[in-house]
Amino acid sequence: MPIAAAIGTKLAVGVVGASVVGGALSSRAQRKAANTAANAQVAASEMGVEEQRRQFDAVQKLLKPYADAGLSGLTGQQDLLGINGTAAQQAAIGNINNSAEMQTYLQQGENAILQNASATGGLRGGNTQAALAQFRPQLLNQLINQRYQNYAGLTALGQNAAAGTGNAGMQTASNISNLYQQSGAAQAGAALARGQASANMWNGVTGAIGQVAGMKMMGMF
Repeated sequence: MPIAAAIGTKLAVGVVGASVVGGALSSRAQRKAANTAANAQVAASEMGVEEQRRQFDAVQKLLKPYADAGLSGLTGQQDLLGINGTAAQQAAIGNINNSAEMQTYLQQGENAILQNASATGGLRGGNTQAALAQFRPQLLNQLINQRYQNYAGLTALGQNAAAGTGNAGMQTASNISNLYQQSGAAQAGAALARGQASANMWNGVTGAIGQVAGMKMMGMF
């Protein structure tokens, strides 16, 4: 083999070899960088997911007492209305009738009626007896209505707490979904980057071979 041809062959081999080595090193570095970036994004997304869940658990814990109170209020309303059965309704009304509140107001009201009758000389009159007979049912009815309104306040409080928990849950789900989408996008991007790096490497090798072929055609070896 002529010296020029031998030199040209060695040069061609060197060009191809350098292209292969350089391309492989470059491709490896690109794939490593893509993996590192993707892993960092995935880790950040997982941390975000855990924080979102932690925050939702905290909100749920804060609102739970109000939600429980609302459930008690709703049950109390249903008992007074008879929705939970006659026995529950009778028990609810009986609790009000025998309550310290009822006894206090009853005593005060009856004393007021008797004092007024005594002052006007009608202590033993029929009007006084009628007033005493009517006062207790009226007072009980008033206290039942008041108790129902108090329960309604608790029910509304629980409803707001439940709505707040639901809104927090939906927001948490949306945030977690977005974080997982970012994680998926990062992994997909890394896969594309690895594929592009490999394609660039082989393109480089192909280009080097083409250069060698061109040099041969030009008679350089």
